[in-house]
Amino acid sequence: MITALHHLKLITDGVIAHGKAILIEAGKITAVIDEGNIPPYAKPIDLNGAYLAPGLIDLQIYGSGTPLFFGGQPSAAALAQMETSLLNQGCTGFFATIATNTNQIVEQGIQAVLAHNPNKLGNLLGLHLEGPYLNSKRCGAHPESLIKKATLAEVKRWVEMAEGEIKMITLAPELQDAEVLNYLDEQGIILSSGHSDATYQQAKAFINHPVKAITHLYNAMPPMHHRLPGIIPAVFEEKPYTSIVADGIHVDFTMIALAKRELGDKLFLITDAVTESKTGTYQHVLKGNHYTMPNGTLSGSNLTMLKAVQSCVNHVGIPLAEAVNMASLYPAQLIGQAHQLGKIEQNYQADMIVFNTDFEVESVIFKGVVHNYNIKF
Repeated sequence: MITALHHLKLITDGVIAHGKAILIEAGKITAVIDEGNIPPYAKPIDLNGAYLAPGLIDLQIYGSGTPLFFGGQPSAAALAQMETSLLNQGCTGFFATIATNTNQIVEQGIQAVLAHNPNKLGNLLGLHLEGPYLNSKRCGAHPESLIKKATLAEVKRWVEMAEGEIKMITLAPELQDAEVLNYLDEQGIILSSGHSDATYQQAKAFINHPVKAITHLYNAMPPMHHRLPGIIPAVFEEKPYTSIVADGIHVDFTMIALAKRELGDKLFLITDAVTESKTGTYQHVLKGNHYTMPNGTLSGSNLTMLKAVQSCVNHVGIPLAEAVNMASLYPAQLIGQAHQLGKIEQNYQADMIVFNTDFEVESVIFKGVVHNYNIKF
C-alpha cells in the first residue's frame, strides 16, 4: 500500500515548500512529488494545510510521562512509557539519559535498556550517560558525592555490558585520562563536554579531538569573563555540535540568539526534560514551567521538542524551518544518522510530525505508520 500525504506545508532541510505530496511505502519515503501528480493507486491523506516536518530527535531526556525513567529504580517499563509518551509528542528518536549515580543504579539503567529491547517501539535510539565523570565545581543538580574520575576498567565494563547501547557520554574532559577518552572515541561513542570547568586553553585542546559535542551550552560551565574567558569562547571558535535548552529559564533567549549567530548549523535543541519524582537521588519538583531539586537547585526542563522549536521561533527569531533543523537534522548529523533521519526526502525513514500554527501536534508518522490525534480523515 502506498500512502500519499497531501495538502500540507512541507518543512525539510531549512525550507518550507508548498504544493508537495509525500509518498510512503513500507516505512520509507518513496518520493516527494508535486501535489498534482499523486498516482491514482495511492491512498490519499489530507493534512488540511498543516505543517509536515521530520520527526524530532532529543539526545538528552530523563523522562516523559510517568514514571521517571532514571528515577529511583530504572526499568524497562518506564522506558516503554517514555517511548509512547515521546512518540505522541512527535519525538521519533531519543537518547534515554542516565545521570550521575551509584554504579548499581547506572548498571540497572543499562540492564533496563537491554531488557526493553525485544519489545521496544523503536524511537529509543540508545543511552546517554551524563556523568558520573563530571567536574564537581560545576555539578549543578548532580550529587557532588557521586562524581568521580573515570577509570579505563570501569568504562570498559559499562561499554561491554551495554552491548552497543551507550551512544553518548557527557563528561568533564579536563579531568579524564587520555586513554579513557581515546578508548570511548574508538568505540564510536560521542564524547560531549558538560559540567566542566575547563579553561579556554584546555577546551581548545580537546574540542573536536576527541570531544565532538558540548552539553547544554552555558549551563554548568564557567561564564565568559574578560580575564578568564573559559570554555564558551572556545566553543564559539571551534564550533562543535552544541546542545541548548531553549525554555528561557535554563538559558535566556538573548543568549540563545548569540549562540545561534556564533554556531549556526552546529547548535541543536535538547529538552533535558524530567518528570516529577519522589524517590531516588533525583527528586524533581515541578515549579510551573521547570523543575528543581527539593533544595531549589534548577534541574530539568518541562519542555517538549516541539515547544523548544516554538520558543526558538517566537522568542529568539529563528525561522521555523531552521528551528526544525535544530530539532531534527542537526541531532541526526551528530549521531551519524543523517542518511535516513532528519529530512523528508526519498529513501529516508518515514518519521514525521504534523503540527498546526499553534504548535500543537495533530499527527505523527513513525516508520510509515500514521498515528492520528486530531486530524479527521
